[in-house]
Amino acid sequence: MKTAGAPISWGVCEVPGWGRQLDRSQVLAEMRELGLTATELGPQGFLPPSPSRCRSLLDGYGLRAVGGFVPVVLHDPHHDPLPEVRAAMRAFRDGDVEVVVLAASTGGESYDARPALAASGWKTLLTNLRRILKNAKEFGRTVTLHPHVGTMVENPEEVDRVLDGSAVPLCLDTGHLLIGGTDPAELVTRAAGRVAHVHLKDVDTALAERVRSGELSYTEAVKAGIYRPLGRGDVDVPGIVAGLGAAGYAGWYVMEQDVVLGPGDDAGPGENVRESLAYLRGLVGGRDERVPGPA
Repeated sequence: MKTAGAPISWGVCEVPGWGRQLDRSQVLAEMRELGLTATELGPQGFLPPSPSRCRSLLDGYGLRAVGGFVPVVLHDPHHDPLPEVRAAMRAFRDGDVEVVVLAASTGGESYDARPALAASGWKTLLTNLRRILKNAKEFGRTVTLHPHVGTMVENPEEVDRVLDGSAVPLCLDTGHLLIGGTDPAELVTRAAGRVAHVHLKDVDTALAERVRSGELSYTEAVKAGIYRPLGRGDVDVPGIVAGLGAAGYAGWYVMEQDVVLGPGDDAGPGENVRESLAYLRGLVGGRDERVPGPA
C-alpha cells in the first residue's frame, strides 16, 4: 500500500486566513519522523516553485512529491483554464509529480459558499475536462477531478454528472464526498474503476449534517473537528480500502485530516497522522513498523 502525507494535515492551506501556517521545515521533518516517504505538494508557495529546487528540498527529507491540488475555474465560458492547467502539468512533469488533482473552483477564495451552476456552465465544465484530458497525454500525467466542498462539484448529483459526462478519473476524497452527501463506500462499489487517487479522511457525520444544512460553514466545521483520525469517525474506511483493493487499485492513499491551527497548536497534527497511518496499516494486515512511537 502506497501511503503519502499532505501539508493540509498540518494546517497548511491556500485559503486566506485559514489559520496558523507552519514552516515547511517543521512539516517535512515531522513527515520524515512518521516514516512517510511521499507527500502532496501543498498550496502554492509552500514548496519552491522551481521543480528542480522542490525535488532537491524534498530529497533532503527522504520524500518525493506524488500529487498536487490545483483549483481551477472550469465552468466559466469566458475563462480558458487550459493555459494554467498546462503550466501545472508541465511543472509536475519536470518535478516528477504523478497526479494532478483538479478541483472545480468557484473562483472565490474560500470553500464556504458557491453559486448554482446552470446547464450552460455544466456544458463548459465538462468540455474543459475533456480538453484537459486530451492535453494530459502530452505531459504523461494522471489528471483527476476532486469533488470538494465549496466547489462546483460537491454533491451526489454533481459527482454523477462528472462520471456520466466525462472520462476524467476521480480523486476519491472520503471526507469531502461524505460531507457533500455522497457515500464514498457506495461510490467505490459502483465506480472503483474511475478512482485514480485517494485522499483518506474520517468524518464526524453530525458535523457534516450541520454543514449540509447550512448551520455551520465548512471552515467552522473544520475548526470544530469535523475531520478525525482514521477509525474515529463515520467513514467506512475498511470497506473503501477493501473495495479498492478488490478492484485492483494501485495508486496512492494520501493521509489527510484537515485542521485549522491556532497559536501553540503544534503537537496534534503529527499525532493524528501517526494514528491514521497505524490504523490503515492494521487494515491491510501489516504492523506499523515504520512509525516510531512518541518520544
